[in-house]
Amino acid sequence: MIPEEKLIDGKTISASVNAETAMEVAELKEKHGIEPALAVILVGEDPASQVYVSRKAKMCVELGIRSEKIVLPKETTQEELLAVVDRLNKDASIHGILVQSPPPKHIDEKAIVEAIDPEKDVDCFHAQNVGRVLMGERDGFLPCTPWGVTVLLERSGISTAGKNVVVLGRSNIVGKPMAALLLGKGVTGDATVTVCHSRTKDLADYTRRADIIIAAIGKPEFLKGDMVSEGVVVVDVGINRVPCETAKTGFKLVGDVAFDEVAPKAAKITPVPGGVGPMTIAMLMKNTIRACRRQNGL
Repeated sequence: MIPEEKLIDGKTISASVNAETAMEVAELKEKHGIEPALAVILVGEDPASQVYVSRKAKMCVELGIRSEKIVLPKETTQEELLAVVDRLNKDASIHGILVQSPPPKHIDEKAIVEAIDPEKDVDCFHAQNVGRVLMGERDGFLPCTPWGVTVLLERSGISTAGKNVVVLGRSNIVGKPMAALLLGKGVTGDATVTVCHSRTKDLADYTRRADIIIAAIGKPEFLKGDMVSEGVVVVDVGINRVPCETAKTGFKLVGDVAFDEVAPKAAKITPVPGGVGPMTIAMLMKNTIRACRRQNGL
């Protein structure tokens, strides 16, 4: 049994973030007469995507944000999807837009992302917003999962300043923007960052020297106990379904970290589920409020 003080509790921390967001929503409505609104577009019937979209819509309701859920058939063409995005771009009552990833294979996801108004790009996927993050700007939109990781660290009393941080994974959604945030100046920044990936030689040599490891490599239980040193802080971004004969569903959820091996050596570690996952949606809601404020000159 892992002591509770070792766990970084994403459920509790996300609840505190959401409470702050709810207060902001209430202020926007009561003081300014503005109702923040988020539009979520889902193309097709991918079961996992349906779950994610439902969770986002449910959180909007809980926080008082208006949610417009647009479900399109999987046969929707690129042009038809672009027309929906264009309509939402022009709708002043909609402050945030996201297209649930991944879309069907015939859809050019990059083109869709670039078609979203950068001022409504609450996922922070648009090249303009990514560039701002790389330039060190922190008052605009921030990538939801990496931002959530920094908030987890900050509210758990874990400083990154001067620390050796290894990011496992180089995706545009987590790995690259995570490194950018950690390299920035100020709170949850000022780190020395190494990004490792599938082509990194002697990867364990890097992870054993790390003060903090952020695992987002997309491989179930990839980070083993012999790959880390005593006292390391581990943030597990991964979420993978693996077969499990004892589970009623026939599978269980695991991260990119072999939790039972790594946790005994870690000073702090996130569980899966209940770690980073709740933070991603919490920060999406934060970005939606930022979008609302910016579009209303607040």
